[in-house]
Amino acid sequence: MDLTRRQTLSFSLAGAVGVSTVLPLSHPAAHAAELAADDPFEPLLARAEQQLTGGPFDPVDPDFAAALGALDAQATAWLRALDTSSGRVALWPELSPASSPDTFGQSYPRLRTIALAWATPGTSLTARADVLDTLITSLRFLHTVGYHPNRTESGNWWFWEIGSPRALMDTCVLLRAHLPAEDLAAYVATVARFVPNPDRRTNIPTLAETGANRADKALIVALRGLLARDGSVVALARDGLSDVRDGGRNSLFAHVTSGDGFYADGSFVQHGYVAYTGTYGSVLLGGVGQLIALLSGSGWAVTDPRVDVLYEAVDRSFTPVLFDGLMMDAVRGRAISRERARDHQDGATTVGHIVQLAVGAPEPYASRWRSAARGWIERNLETPYVGLVGIPALARAKALLADPEVRPAERLTGHHVFADMDRVVHRRPGWALALSLSSKRIAAYEGGNGENLHGWYTGDGMTYLYDGDDLDGFGDAFWPTVDPYRLPGTTVDTRPRADIGTGSGTSTFRPSNTVAGGAALGGRFGAAAMELIADGSTLRAKKSWFFLDNAVVALGAGITASDGRTIETIVENRNLHADGSPDLRVDGRRQPQEQGWSALLASPGWAHLEGAGGYVFPDYPEREATSVVRALREERTGTWRALNIGADTGGSTTPVTRRYATLWFDHGVSPTAASYAYVLLPGASAVATGVWHHARPVRVLANNATVQAVEARRDGLLAAHFWQAGTIDGLISSGPGTVLVRRHRGGVSVSVADPGRAAETLTVELPFRVDRVVRADDTVTVVPGRRPVLTVCVGGSRGHSHTADLV
Repeated sequence: MDLTRRQTLSFSLAGAVGVSTVLPLSHPAAHAAELAADDPFEPLLARAEQQLTGGPFDPVDPDFAAALGALDAQATAWLRALDTSSGRVALWPELSPASSPDTFGQSYPRLRTIALAWATPGTSLTARADVLDTLITSLRFLHTVGYHPNRTESGNWWFWEIGSPRALMDTCVLLRAHLPAEDLAAYVATVARFVPNPDRRTNIPTLAETGANRADKALIVALRGLLARDGSVVALARDGLSDVRDGGRNSLFAHVTSGDGFYADGSFVQHGYVAYTGTYGSVLLGGVGQLIALLSGSGWAVTDPRVDVLYEAVDRSFTPVLFDGLMMDAVRGRAISRERARDHQDGATTVGHIVQLAVGAPEPYASRWRSAARGWIERNLETPYVGLVGIPALARAKALLADPEVRPAERLTGHHVFADMDRVVHRRPGWALALSLSSKRIAAYEGGNGENLHGWYTGDGMTYLYDGDDLDGFGDAFWPTVDPYRLPGTTVDTRPRADIGTGSGTSTFRPSNTVAGGAALGGRFGAAAMELIADGSTLRAKKSWFFLDNAVVALGAGITASDGRTIETIVENRNLHADGSPDLRVDGRRQPQEQGWSALLASPGWAHLEGAGGYVFPDYPEREATSVVRALREERTGTWRALNIGADTGGSTTPVTRRYATLWFDHGVSPTAASYAYVLLPGASAVATGVWHHARPVRVLANNATVQAVEARRDGLLAAHFWQAGTIDGLISSGPGTVLVRRHRGGVSVSVADPGRAAETLTVELPFRVDRVVRADDTVTVVPGRRPVLTVCVGGSRGHSHTADLV
């Protein structure tokens, strides 16, 4: 399934305004109003049409004019290129033959775009009789040669059961007053054949639909029911959201504990094992929100009392992974390889879904989301929201921005551990960092249908650093130009890799490690760990990250391999855009700026990259006498086609070039028990970085195969990940686990997690006196005293944090 195809009205963005002479044909909306009397279906169909066209708007407004012109240009281009000859085998030469699912599956969305331009006032195609005739004959052609009830599914199921029927039903909604009755009946029958209900995969009847697929199908079935004037079908769509058929087992209004859907901790998983909040999760949010709005006030209104689960997901699942309106790549799966769906586009789509949901949501949800959305929209000046969305979302956004009662929310701050999808997000006022992990539970990557061909290391501890002053670090042609063997945060075997995902269908790779995740303390501090068991290599490593107020400390130990190849750990690989040449300083000394420069830095103390921040290489007990760090400036050229050859998402072959500044540890050939330590200081100046290095506000206490630990003295924080039973600075753990202990004026706060999910209980002994318990989770038992002991029942908690406050 392709998520770019699924973003509602993404097809309506492009071009310049132009209005041609309109033939004497009544406008579809006006004609539809005549049919609404005593018809419970027509008002909802009119509402569905407005969801597509956006309803009344001011075409003179520059933002609307741009969106209208964009729609007009795209629709006109496809209309002019459409083959109308009697002997045609396809509507467009590049989508031939039309009998193939991947070509009729792309043809229907193009017809929908033309129909949208025909139905929207102010385009050059509005209400034109010749355009209507072309649409009617084109739909008949596709029905005859490609998509009809007598065919058997072949190829990608998505084109048969979601992509084509959704575009076809949308088109029928727009043209319904002018489609011949027999044509409409034929199209509805076709969709009924391939999408009889939202509950099952038609080509695999034993497979229940889940997550975004279920949401998509529910909306398709609802539109089919409205067009057929069949209330039982509309009810079937509504009930599909709650999975009435299977007693709520796959309800979209329930938290899941495995498989696809929203988890209570904010995780969202699709395809069983993939962290997918930013694409499939967004599709689910948009589809369900649209269906709720569509059926509101009717006899088929959504009344499931558990709809709050969806509302809570906005705050738990989406808000933490939206940064100034862009969607973090760590939760976009294989969509990172799509040229036409970068982080800003997926972010704008999700923001639009949230604003749509806010229209009918109760308080305090609605006000909070509207404030958040205003903040996202107003802060993103690099890629403005108004240029990324179609008329419906634009209309809602402009109303929001014009409302004096809505104040923009500040950037979200805090530490978020999404234990159920192996992701961590740390947010500060000026920056955010997303950490992408993997395990036997969550895939390191997903490929398939020709997408994400170079995603090998995206789940191996990649760190995505987002800077409020440069929102294009990953959206500006990062993926086609970055060295895919040198993703920030990863430890890699430099062996050549073959493309992944070139075949049909999608597949995932899940490594065999169990440890991936960590603990959060007070929503402010955190620690995470991942055992690296490399794919197709003997490389093994123990990696930990510690998240503080202004810094992230990364540690690696036990780095071992025996394949005769060089092993590297990437500190930074920063996109400097097309012509960037910021200063790079090492221990205060400015380095050369020419492209192609490289250097070996023996035991550096710190480095600073202008516009990005500082990098400190701290001492630690196990540090080798010579810690080899390499630096490189380079210009890299690539193509989106090299990453994505998908049938309808394939990238262009046009070369793009970007500059990069790279820092990495060279562990040498087949290292044995190598290690590394570095500190990220996002946004710090060169002076501040040098001061931080000399002041050592954070000490690395241990970095070995037993324990990795840091102490932030100013914060009173001791944070450790134990790989086995051990002790550090008097803190004792009975087994593997992540422990954070903070002493502050109010007492002592403790957080414990078992990211390996192997133990039933974990015992932690603190190195100082505690007299009593102020608060503790039900899973935590405390014996106070001179050496207090916490017994934490971690079994069955799926790696989540257990906390206690003591004095």
